[in-house]
Amino acid sequence: MNNRPPEFIEPGERIDNLERGGLRIIQNPSFFCFSLDAVLLAHFAPVQNYDRVMDLCTGSGIIPLLLSTRAKGLKQVGLELCAETAERAGRSMRLNRLEESIEVVNGDVRQVRQLFPTQRFNLVTVNPPYLPLGQGETSGKDARSMARHEVTLTLAEVVRAAAYLLPTGGRLAMVHRACRLADILITLRENRLEPKLLRFVHTKVQAPSSLVLLEAVRDAKPLLKVGVPIYIHKADGTYTCELQELYAGGELR
Repeated sequence: MNNRPPEFIEPGERIDNLERGGLRIIQNPSFFCFSLDAVLLAHFAPVQNYDRVMDLCTGSGIIPLLLSTRAKGLKQVGLELCAETAERAGRSMRLNRLEESIEVVNGDVRQVRQLFPTQRFNLVTVNPPYLPLGQGETSGKDARSMARHEVTLTLAEVVRAAAYLLPTGGRLAMVHRACRLADILITLRENRLEPKLLRFVHTKVQAPSSLVLLEAVRDAKPLLKVGVPIYIHKADGTYTCELQELYAGGELR
């Protein structure tokens, strides 16, 4: 399973094969492992060769890892609040020999002004906490709660951080709950990030949309394109052709 030295793995961890470009990722099931949401975002984000990319709330580092297969010459940073999670993500970069092109920083999204110069990145990606406090079950400030709920970071704080990091023409790609769409659109425009592309994600045909994938551009003119819906499962529960193609190396652009 793992042909790299054993010091890459700590007790309770495992190495998962990402089935793309020979990449692997270190995960601990006791923490919040990456989900399909992050995979969808990594294949939706409008990445271009030689982009400077910031992944906010990077978690396991799955999005920078997958983006590294979609464009060449990328310089990426993953920002993660939880020190243990950030350290594990850093080991995943070393496991894949990507530490020169992907840096994992342990830090708070709310403190980006102290951590990074303004307008430093061409692309910001984020799979943020979805639910405001008071919606759904929480269990304090553990890694799982912080990944799902706005325990330490709100939608407005995420968007303000992205706006600070992007120059005019810079791109933001986000995955979020469909039920938060009104909040998202309002908050983006308040921070000079103009929504440009929206795709609804459905678990299956005739099911209501559960997620949205959204691209916004800093200081762009208003014009929103709503793309075709993305369906995850067929009626029999298997992946749709689009999802099968995605895992085989396809894109969501």
